[in-house]
Amino acid sequence: MRRVSKIAAAGIATAALALSATACGSTSSQKDSGTSSSSSAGGKGVKIGVAYDVGGRGDHSFNDSAARGIDKAKAEFGGDVKELTAKTTDTEADREQRLTDLAGAGFNPVIGIGYAYANSMKKVAVKYPNVTFGIVDSVVEGPKNVDNIVFTEEQGSYLAGVAAALKTKTNHVGFIGGVDVPLIKKFEAGFNQGVKDTKPDVKVDNQYLSHGSDTSGFASPDKGKQAAQGMLDNGADVVYTAAGSSGTGAIEAVSGKKGAWAIGVDSDQYQQASLSKYKNAILTSVVKNVDIGVYDLIKSIKDGKPLVGTNSYPLAKGGVSLATSGGFIDDLKSQLDAAQKKIVDGTIKVKTTP
Repeated sequence: MRRVSKIAAAGIATAALALSATACGSTSSQKDSGTSSSSSAGGKGVKIGVAYDVGGRGDHSFNDSAARGIDKAKAEFGGDVKELTAKTTDTEADREQRLTDLAGAGFNPVIGIGYAYANSMKKVAVKYPNVTFGIVDSVVEGPKNVDNIVFTEEQGSYLAGVAAALKTKTNHVGFIGGVDVPLIKKFEAGFNQGVKDTKPDVKVDNQYLSHGSDTSGFASPDKGKQAAQGMLDNGADVVYTAAGSSGTGAIEAVSGKKGAWAIGVDSDQYQQASLSKYKNAILTSVVKNVDIGVYDLIKSIKDGKPLVGTNSYPLAKGGVSLATSGGFIDDLKSQLDAAQKKIVDGTIKVKTTP
């Protein structure tokens, strides 16, 4: 996938991970049964335990980004993978049990995809000190055997805001968040700042699909479609959605309005086969390369030097980026490159709260 800029840390060679959602090898994709599969390595590879967030593998977004890192690691190192997926009705006990099942079965690392696993991982990691745990999008304080994999979502979202402000014809754009939690508010904050810094007179609508402990906003394409349609009806012509698989509904709605643009999230949604009929409406995607962090953790286990502590993947290190697959923002390259440079050198400080 082409990027807006080639700025990336040379030390992170994994930034070239393929963006195809096709699984490498024979990794299990059973979402709730968690059936594991063995590779030709005869069990000599890494035993990877994965607890996905709601939507799981196949969400065309956040979880699929993580899955690409898992698939790459399994293809390179062999071994076993066991995948379990959260439900929107999960309790804290459900998440704790999911992590316990993986750790107790000998999987190492055990990776929780999403901030919702933070509290349960804090409890389970203490019980299994010889297992390395990884969590995406949160920091677990206390246990020394946890790799906290975090990203600067606000920085990628800022660039999306610049693109939206330069592309809108109505001076009206929108942001749809899955759940109004601090993580998703980072997306909102960056996007709004990018829009306003570029064109202060552009109106931005902000809406969330669910609230508090209700995570259905990450797995409800119908809600995403309804929210996007409402914004379009009110005059917005660019809609950025950070809401997991709910974003597919928003993209569908935008594709039905001539001249309107959708901005995808986490994965390069222009490249998603299941969204191909809408791709001419996908302006760009804010790609969060969860695959890099997940792969780095698994490789560290394979190398016998487990990553622990907090490991951040910012814009400067290729942790987030703006997809240019459709060529629809090629005419904005100079403005976007300038904005990216200012973020990387600290001239622009991107907010993390609206």
